[in-house]
Amino acid sequence: MALDWVGNLVSIHCGPTLGVYQGEISSVDQTSQTISLRNPFHNGVKCTVPEVTFSAMDIKDLKILEISKNSIEVSKQNGPESSSITLMPHVGRKDKGGGGGGGAPVNSAPVMVPNKAEPRLQEGGVSPVPHYSKSYGERHIDMAVQGKGFRRRHNSWSSSCRGPNQATPKKNGLKNGGHMKNKDDECFGDGMDDVLDEDFDFEGNLALFDKAAVFSQIESSERRGNGARSRGTPGEQTPSRYRHDENILEAKPVVYRQITVPQNGSKEYSTDSGLVVPSISFELHKRLLAAAESHGLSLERRLEMTGVCASQMALTLLGGPNRLTPKNVHQRPTVALLCGPHVQGAQGISCGRHLANHEVEVVLFLPNFVKMLEAITSELALFGKTGGRLVSNVKDLPETPVDLVINCLDSHENGFLRDQPWYKAAADWANQNRAPVLSIDPPVSGQAHAVEAKWSLSLGLPLPLSEGAGRVYLCDIGIPRQVFQEVGIKYHSPFGCKFVIPLHSE
Repeated sequence: MALDWVGNLVSIHCGPTLGVYQGEISSVDQTSQTISLRNPFHNGVKCTVPEVTFSAMDIKDLKILEISKNSIEVSKQNGPESSSITLMPHVGRKDKGGGGGGGAPVNSAPVMVPNKAEPRLQEGGVSPVPHYSKSYGERHIDMAVQGKGFRRRHNSWSSSCRGPNQATPKKNGLKNGGHMKNKDDECFGDGMDDVLDEDFDFEGNLALFDKAAVFSQIESSERRGNGARSRGTPGEQTPSRYRHDENILEAKPVVYRQITVPQNGSKEYSTDSGLVVPSISFELHKRLLAAAESHGLSLERRLEMTGVCASQMALTLLGGPNRLTPKNVHQRPTVALLCGPHVQGAQGISCGRHLANHEVEVVLFLPNFVKMLEAITSELALFGKTGGRLVSNVKDLPETPVDLVINCLDSHENGFLRDQPWYKAAADWANQNRAPVLSIDPPVSGQAHAVEAKWSLSLGLPLPLSEGAGRVYLCDIGIPRQVFQEVGIKYHSPFGCKFVIPLHSE
């Protein structure tokens, strides 16, 4: 009977135009095929009218939200013959405050409104959910109203797809048979209702693991099983760790004094690796160069080797790859070369030629002389092909500070040149210019330095230089070992993989 459904809460879907209505059934008229709701809600908003009436032709879907107790008692009295009613669509509509036009499509299928017999009570006296499907919106309303028997899902795709305040209901009903499982739980459920409710105790489980004891046991077993890990006597304590560059194999003791000279000089130097490099006197150095020249290491070859090593050191002092790059062409470094009319000056000209070949602005100062050494003449001819600038007057030197000054004014033998006006003028310009100074093959400490140098480059073996020479570097000019032996020097190369190495005073 139609009165069996009065008082039930239903949701009526009237299509996209009219929307969804919820409310309590106040009357059902099978003759006119209409149904009325009291205290209606339209799309979640309470209507201003107390009652709304719908025609069967406007109803797309009807779902029961809650069955009233009165309806259940009436259903018991009337029996199963009043189990359902049918609303047949027809043309015409009576709506009190519902709104909307009559252009909605006619639903030709009858709308079946099922009626359940007395539902069974589950444990705890909670009535199960009736056998009908709900849309996502109604399920969200049910969950908000009930508030119990639901849990928040974790670690599943369904939790990321739902809103922050939404939850997935737990499975109710029997496993085989009974009520149908919720569609979302069938699709996205993982069958773990209570496992995720408890947090994992990380601290408690970590306390059960004694990491120090386990690693100690592993290390002791490795030492017993691997003989390569232990060295020396059996009773010797093996170090627990080695550096990445430490040799664990037994080796011969290192000999740091690999160079010995017949007459110990007044000064000794050491390399970065600790090798001792003694200084030699100017007379012994001169004999060494003469012996090398007699075996084919001519002056020209020595000048070339010295120019290469000196230019390589100068390029490093100028900034190396950080300064000399194709993107830094507008800031090319400037080097001022101060050379005298001797072999040391020829070495400086050779260095300037190599610097000019590496895109360095070179300004070469050399005083005018009627007659010059053949080595200087040949080096000047090559330097002129580089595009470098040659000046013979100090006034033509740059007035602004340059990047580097290379000093080759001094000679080991001709000390009278220091009294020349051009020498004094060039030395004053170098001292007034705020650029650092590199001296190539400076004289021994017995002679005062007119130009204070920051670095000094010695050839083959160092001379005993004074403190004014700055930091001392040593370059390899290619003298063989047997040539050293001819002049009484026991020699072992301290250069390693380099041609220029720094020396430290003992």
